[in-house]
Amino acid sequence: MKYTFFLCAALLLCLNLSAQLTMLPNGGNYKAIVAEQVGLTQVTINYSRPGVKGREGKIWGALIHEGFADLGFGNGKPSPWRAGANENTTIEFSTDVMIEGKPLAAGKYGFFIAYGPAECTVIFSRNSTSWGSFFYEESEDALRVKVKPVSMPSGTETLTYSFIDQNDSSATVALTWEKLRIPFRVSTSLQKIQMASIRAELRSDKGFTAQSYLEAAQYMEQNNIALEEALAYIRSAEFGPKNFRVYMVKADILEKLNKKVAADSALETAVTIGGTTQLHNYARALLNEKMTSKAVAVFKMNYKKNGENFTTNMGMARGLSAEGNYKDALRYAAKALPLAPDAANKTSVEGIIAKLKAGKDINS
Repeated sequence: MKYTFFLCAALLLCLNLSAQLTMLPNGGNYKAIVAEQVGLTQVTINYSRPGVKGREGKIWGALIHEGFADLGFGNGKPSPWRAGANENTTIEFSTDVMIEGKPLAAGKYGFFIAYGPAECTVIFSRNSTSWGSFFYEESEDALRVKVKPVSMPSGTETLTYSFIDQNDSSATVALTWEKLRIPFRVSTSLQKIQMASIRAELRSDKGFTAQSYLEAAQYMEQNNIALEEALAYIRSAEFGPKNFRVYMVKADILEKLNKKVAADSALETAVTIGGTTQLHNYARALLNEKMTSKAVAVFKMNYKKNGENFTTNMGMARGLSAEGNYKDALRYAAKALPLAPDAANKTSVEGIIAKLKAGKDINS
């Protein structure tokens, strides 16, 4: 009987130590995950969100201590703020990044802030598994950067991380709470990352399609990088079905490599297999890139190949207008008018004719 009693007691003790019910986090500090793709880099922040809860004016410099302080628990060393509540706030980068212009390797980091009213120190720690900042060790810092806190006109009740001022290769990560924002800039080497991704993916199952090689070559041509490599990729793309876009990209690459004869040959092939709309749209794209002479040449090729129709006449009008030859452009626009496929196009051409008569470029 005694044996049974002690066995039950031991089992209950084990259960108490190992099993707990799932409850809301302590203090109403909600858990949150925010993630954003910056360029090709995934940035993920995992944190708990404390609330102001009527403590306006008592957050910064009071609840959140300035600089580094002894928290009264843990290793007893001066520690920064945990940049959230409860567990360690963490931030993870899928590739190498720059933080305020300083390099940081890909990986997951504990995230801390040493607050100051004029300047904050943002800290990325190699230790991302501790509770809060009670066991913070300066020796584990991967990076520290200094940033300026920004006063906000209105309050934010619950601490929030967000991504602002984003472009293709960078974004500002902003911690906002009460009436203060602490921002830091994350930048990526987009071209370097994209090139590494291209090279890796072309060694996978994606490397068995002409479309993949076309996309790779087109990216390099548009960014004017690794053009010899781009030429090799576009030649791989030629093994697929005859494709207008393949030969246009090939022509562009060869032209940038100063291989004019080969570029002209590729362009001739593209014109031979290209449809009216494909040639017209390509020429318009060239106009948008301010490559007027090349655009006019494609408009003329399209007109010669596909003869009199609404699209080719409008192409000639646009090309001649871009060259400032409004008189001849007007002639082609007038021929396009009765060929307009619908009322909307007819109205558009009438506006173009009026603009040409006034001596204005219809492409601007």
